[in-house]
Amino acid sequence: MRLSELSGKEIVDFKRAQRLGILGQTDLEINEATGHIQSLIIPTGKWRKKHVGEIRVPWQQIRTIGTDMIILEVPN
Repeated sequence: MRLSELSGKEIVDFKRAQRLGILGQTDLEINEATGHIQSLIIPTGKWRKKHVGEIRVPWQQIRTIGTDMIILEVPN
């Protein structure tokens, strides 16, 4: 799968059934040595408001990547 195919997908926490954002608003942490994605970094708060914090989700906690959304298991 290409990064361009991930762009625009909704990110959903399956345990809480909560929408966390859209991948275009999310940063990727990439291992410089291997080029593998290590985690998604999802900003919390609204885009119009000041950035309050972030949720860091390791790549291994992604459950499914579907056509419209990415379902993941957010750590506590």
